[in-house]
Order: sequence, then C-alpha cells, then structure tokens
Amino acid sequence: MRLRVNQISMRLNYSDSDVIKAIAEELHCKTNDISNPEILRRSIDARKKNQSPRYILSVEIDYSGRPLSETPGKIEKAPRPEPPLTFPLLSPAPTPPPIVVGAGPAGLMAALTLAEAGYKPLLIERGAETSDRGQQVAAFWKNGILDPESNVLYGEGGAGLFSDGKLTARSKDRARIRRFFETLVASGAKPDILIDAMPHIGTDDLSRIIPSIRNRIWELGGACAFNSRLEGLHIENGLLRGVTVSGKEIRTDACFLATGHSARSVYSMLHESGVPLEAKPFAVGVRIEIPQHRIDSAQYGKWAHLPQLGAASFRLTRREENGARNCYSFCMCPGGEVISCASSEGLLTSNGMSLSARAKPFGNAAFLVPVETSDFVGQASQPAHEQTRMSAPLSGIEFQKKMERAAYEAGGADYGLPAARLIDFLEQNKGDLPAERSCARAIPALLQDILPEFVAETLHSAIPKMLKELDGTPFEEALLYASETRSSAPVRILRNSDGQSIGVRGLYPCGEGAGYAGGIVSSALDGMKLAEGFALSRK
Repeated sequence: MRLRVNQISMRLNYSDSDVIKAIAEELHCKTNDISNPEILRRSIDARKKNQSPRYILSVEIDYSGRPLSETPGKIEKAPRPEPPLTFPLLSPAPTPPPIVVGAGPAGLMAALTLAEAGYKPLLIERGAETSDRGQQVAAFWKNGILDPESNVLYGEGGAGLFSDGKLTARSKDRARIRRFFETLVASGAKPDILIDAMPHIGTDDLSRIIPSIRNRIWELGGACAFNSRLEGLHIENGLLRGVTVSGKEIRTDACFLATGHSARSVYSMLHESGVPLEAKPFAVGVRIEIPQHRIDSAQYGKWAHLPQLGAASFRLTRREENGARNCYSFCMCPGGEVISCASSEGLLTSNGMSLSARAKPFGNAAFLVPVETSDFVGQASQPAHEQTRMSAPLSGIEFQKKMERAAYEAGGADYGLPAARLIDFLEQNKGDLPAERSCARAIPALLQDILPEFVAETLHSAIPKMLKELDGTPFEEALLYASETRSSAPVRILRNSDGQSIGVRGLYPCGEGAGYAGGIVSSALDGMKLAEGFALSRK
C-alpha cells in the first residue's frame, strides 16, 4: 500500500533513516514495514522562538504493516500519479510551424511543449541570447549604457532572468507544476526545488538553465531567432495568417504571444491592429533594502546562524486604513541586491535580484500599493500628444511612464536609481545615502516627487507599521529605491476559454504580458496549458 504521511517534524540535519524512524513512530509500526520513502514537500517551521527551527515533511511510502485507519490531513492513501500527457505522433511536422514570440518562462515552455508534441515551433526573441545579454546588462549597470532591444527586461529568459528566480506556486495545477520543475532540474536546477516549500534558483543558475531548455527545443526540431522583433500581424477575416518580424513576413496560422509585461510596442501594435485589449489593475511602489542579518534574526531568532536555514525571507501586508490604501511586500530577494532596469530611453524602474547562494549582505523587497483602473483611465494628466494616440486599454502604461520619467531624472539621467533612507522619506527630506548598500549607482532623492500622491501617502503610513513585524529592524537601516512600476502588466489581451484572442483566431496571448499570470511559475504553466490545448485540438 502506498501511503502519504504529512506533518512529519524533523531536525534540520535529518538523514533518510531518521525520516523512516519518525514515520514508524507516527504509524506505530516497525521500520521494516516502511520502504521506498519519497519526500514530496519540505518547509521550515520557525514559529516557536524558544525552540530550534525544524523541517516539516510530507512523505510517500510503501507500507506493508497492519491495516491503518486514515487520519485526514495526516495519513492518507497516496493518490495515483497522473499519467504523462501524450500527443499523437506527427510525421512530418505540420507546416507552417507555430510561432512563439518571447523567450521568457511562458514562451520557452510553450515552445518546448509544442516541440515535444511533434511540432517544430519557431521561437522569436527580441533580445539577445543569455550570454550576450549578460554582457549588455553588465554594461548598463556599470556605465548606464542601454540597449533598447536587449536589456534587463528584454532577452532570452525574460525579465525573470535577472531576479531571485523564485518558484512560488499558488496554482492547484500540481501536475503541470511538477512537469515544469522537472524540466528545470533536467536542465541543471538543483533537485531541492522539487520538494522545498519556497524553492528558488537564482540568476547565476538561471543563466545556465535557460540555454539548456532552448537547446532541448532545438534538439526536438524547433528553431530560435534572437535579436528579432515582432512588428505586425497579418489578419484576414478575424484569422491569423502571418506575422512580420524585423521586416520579414512569416506565414503562420498560430502565434503564441508571450512578450512579457514590458513589451509596450507590442501592446500598441495589437491595439492598432484591432486586437481586443482592456486596462487592468496593477501595483506600484518602492523597493526596500534591509541588512540581511536583521531579517534572519527577526525570523529565526538565536538560531539565525544555522547554515541549514540560509537567508530568511518575509512577506508583509497592511490593510487599508485612515485613507491609506492596502500595502504588501512583493518579490522578496534574500541576500540579494537592488537593480536598475530600463527598456526605453529616459524611463527607469527598479527590481530585486539574488544569486543562488543568497549570500549578499542585504535583503530587499518591493512594497507595493494597488493601482485601480479609475486611477488612470481617462485622466487628464496625460500629455496632449499622447491623448490622441493612447486610449483606455493602454492608459495604464502612461501612468507607469510618468513615474519612470521622474525616476530617471531624479537618478541623474544616467539610469542611476533615486534612493532615500526610510527616516528621510518619512520626514520628506533629501538626505545622504549609506556607503554600504547593494546598488552603488544610487542618487539621494526626494521620493515624494516621483511617486503619485496616494502611493507616497500609503507608503508613509504603512511601511513603519509593516517593518515593526520584523523584530529589531531599525528604521535607520532601511533604504528605499524608487520606483517599482512593473510588478505586473497594466494591460490584458482578451482571450476565449480556449486561449485564443477573442478577436483573432490563431493568436494565443499567454503569460504575464497577456495579463493572465504573475511570476515565473504561473507564466510557465500558462504557456504550457495553451500549447497543450493547441496540440490536442489539432490531433
């Protein structure tokens, strides 16, 4: 009998034999009755400050002892594993091939799924491949040299390549999550991501993993075109007939659009082509940097030094109160650094990044305030020349751009990040910056001049109260960088239940840029699901 046993408490340096012994004690059986243990999930429990943190495991085993009564939530029969998704053998591959635009998580996994189904997709990416892109980004961070076509936000791996590589998965689609994680492991990721409750990879490891996934697409007959920009769609009677890429027309009747939340020229092209779009809410704010040892101490207390625990993270929220909106932390990067990001001249945003070791002296997170469509749709603050071109579906982009222009100017007009100590932000002062910080190219600034008034007021009210939840974190040690504008897409590309655009059959908007995902995992799952549906519909 295959059983699943949950909530097994283990010391941090447990061994396999320790796990079997703990399960035997839980089941009141002999250790010989247990075989083939498989850890499904592992999380750290550090809630009791007077006790050393422990791992909490969920484990599947083969059990041959006396009959047991199930205890809901604790002991249960292991569900049968879902059979792998299979597709009819396609020989030869259909022509013209499907096209995937964008080599972020949604595009890569859509292309890989199509290739595994026997199609030979063409993957098109505006930016450079990973190795070249890394050099371009290094030049941007060091000297402010921006390549508008290949940068921190455009290129192989998507915007998530330069991040913490967090694999947060709130989806209940466990089978696809497992397939995605197994793909990452097969491409070089550490197997721990298959069981950790809060898995992450890190930018350094992602830079090796992403090319491996791309190479797998090649091996299966797919093709990749880097430094190739989507410029137009060819639509006849509501059907996709082809695309224009860097001046070249390519015939296709299926295009998976996975261009990410920063591909603003794509949104404009879609709007001008009559593809139905709508404005959607998003969030903006600042990125806060705190010494990592403060975070570790707040989360783990006197056990913070234990190497098994690694760098601690946090998730903080604050409800709406006294005219201030709700506020929440986002994309927390333990042991990481704050980075400058840009995809267009004169526009600047921030983000956070960690390497796999998470060993830098600071941790950071975005602190965001929700922005509703009523905050920007139809607002007269848009420049007159923009009002003739922009419309409701795209007006959230102008809201973001206004902040990004102000941040660029406040940062010295060379892509340095405007920053302020928390105590100076609270007192509305433009003070100096600490010598010890993760972003060397930062400029002292009055952040209230960059942020919309309701955002600044909410952060002024919420941040001190939220940081008090991190015991022992002095406000004097917190540093704020402005501004965080691209946490999610401000536009949704409307699609039907089958994943196709409601206005163009054959166009499959997917991932974060389409407005249907948020983060690496949900974007990858969205690309996989749409590609699977396409393959099964054409069998």
